[in-house]
Amino acid sequence: MEITEIDEVKISKAIIETYMKDLLDATETEVAIVGAGPAGLTAGYYLAKKGVKTVIFERKLSVGGGMWGGGMMFPRIVMQDAGREILEVFDVPSQKYEECYWVSDAVETVSTIASKTIRAGTRIFNLISVEDVMIREGDRIHGLVLNWSAVGLANLHVDPLTIRAKVVVDATGHDCEVCRIVCNKIGPKLATETGEVIGEKPMWSEIGERAILGNTKEIYSGLFVAGMAANTVFGSPRMGGDIWWYVIIGKEGG
Repeated sequence: MEITEIDEVKISKAIIETYMKDLLDATETEVAIVGAGPAGLTAGYYLAKKGVKTVIFERKLSVGGGMWGGGMMFPRIVMQDAGREILEVFDVPSQKYEECYWVSDAVETVSTIASKTIRAGTRIFNLISVEDVMIREGDRIHGLVLNWSAVGLANLHVDPLTIRAKVVVDATGHDCEVCRIVCNKIGPKLATETGEVIGEKPMWSEIGERAILGNTKEIYSGLFVAGMAANTVFGSPRMGGDIWWYVIIGKEGG
């Protein structure tokens, strides 16, 4: 195939115009998920499949959270039967290691889940961080305050922009960033024993992965928590992954 004349400015216009169209559309959404790790991606997939307008904001360049690196940079993911059922929804292959233990390739898993989530209709915006939340009448979260991640890294004084969302999901992993912002701004009003982020306990995968079933819930009006962030908020043990979030969204409707 013959290469036609290349116009660099036209390429720039194509990038700017198409991106800005998507970003403008994202300023009004039904669900805004913060964090494109396994929990955030999977939530985005199931919500989009149900026709819910959903966007995901990820502060890093890459999506997938810590899943890329597997365990200590061995790119393998180990799951039990419940987790494997969900990966089968995404057509991610796995191999049996021994009874009740399955192994999949971390890179293939993240790539496949991210692709299926986008194709389901959820838009993912990387390199964007959440600076604040918008709380309006009835003490309910109504949206997010956003800025480029590079602005924060460079410690620049640049005003942010805002988006409106009916529901926000904190899927930021161990940091549970959105929940901490709420506590810092309005005090201990989360649906925990102390009203604050309790903090995760030491690793105990069996207990932690069971606890996440009950911890995935609305933590403040209009704010839900998912994945490892759910266990951090409620003070449950750390576990090996976010696979139980898949089960809740997939089997209980989100």
